[in-house]
Amino acid sequence: MRTILNIIWLIFAGLWLALGYFLAGIVCCVLIITIPFGIAAFRIGAYALWPFGKTVVRRGDAGVMSAIGNVIWFFVAGLWLAIGHVLTGIALCVTIIGIPLGLANFKLIPVSLVPLGREIVSTDDPRAFA
Repeated sequence: MRTILNIIWLIFAGLWLALGYFLAGIVCCVLIITIPFGIAAFRIGAYALWPFGKTVVRRGDAGVMSAIGNVIWFFVAGLWLAIGHVLTGIALCVTIIGIPLGLANFKLIPVSLVPLGREIVSTDDPRAFA
């Protein structure tokens, strides 16, 4: 079931959202100081391509620098990416078949707003339930 949902997701939402993340990652990698934001954008972009069967967990070693970076990320790219998720999620929830895809879009909003200090793991991973 995950594979079917991921394929439908890729066609209707994943490709476009991932392109937005990859564009944000390229822009962030232009300056040396924003390279961690670019890496986070690429990581989330890969997650946005194939989200079913994965989840986001908080990293235990994230500190103050992650929090400061998340504030900067929120204004630079996070807000705009989250708006994209909201709009795409609403559009997908119009149809019955699109409701799981819309909910997956809403699941991506928190990580799009604050990606630093988060890790994407398989739902089979024990850390997914911690």
